[in-house]
Amino acid sequence: MTEPFSYRDGETSLLGELYRPAEPGNGRAILVVHEADGIGANVRRRCAMLAGLGYVAAAADMHGDGRVLEGAEMAAALEAFRASPELLRRRVRAAYDAMLMASGMASTQTAAIGYCFGGWSVLELARSGAPVRAVASFHGLLTTACPAEPGVITARVLACTGALDPLVPPDHVARFQAEMMRAGADWQLAVYGRALHSFTNVAVDALGDPRMAYDAAADRASWTALRTFLDQSFD
Repeated sequence: MTEPFSYRDGETSLLGELYRPAEPGNGRAILVVHEADGIGANVRRRCAMLAGLGYVAAAADMHGDGRVLEGAEMAAALEAFRASPELLRRRVRAAYDAMLMASGMASTQTAAIGYCFGGWSVLELARSGAPVRAVASFHGLLTTACPAEPGVITARVLACTGALDPLVPPDHVARFQAEMMRAGADWQLAVYGRALHSFTNVAVDALGDPRMAYDAAADRASWTALRTFLDQSFD
């Protein structure tokens, strides 16, 4: 069951999508943050899968009015977030807080996951010290302009990345590991040896971007890793 999910970040109106389980749920909610362009088929599929597992799933809107961006407009939006970690953290926190209100869940029963840009976004949510129980990033950027200070991250963290992803090179992976250790976070890293960027997105090959490719094996393995991670996080 899907319904509109309206909220605000200051003067910006945001329109996400809320997916409720058809059967009695498990009493937990998960924020799902989209790729660079906006809410699309990959995020909708993940939300439906999560609802099928009993979660309330909330697809966040990071651009406003539920827009899906292209070309220069998308690049400009990403640059604005990159230039202002405070903006990115505030925007994803607005989605998280709205999910809490819409779902009626306690923060201890919530998680946040994201894909590409969304993966980076949920890591920033964790770095901000948000009370979310767990966050999981799939082929998201791993570095930040504002590394987490020791003791700030309270969420458990899972990062799934492709070893061949040119947007997340080995030195970025090493910096992420060093940051998590310095922060004292409870973190996990899964690296898929043959995977490029966007390895969970079945439609990405149509873009013709050599940096990106769907990888069925990595997609299945990372989804299994997520389910195990969530089960352990909510024990």
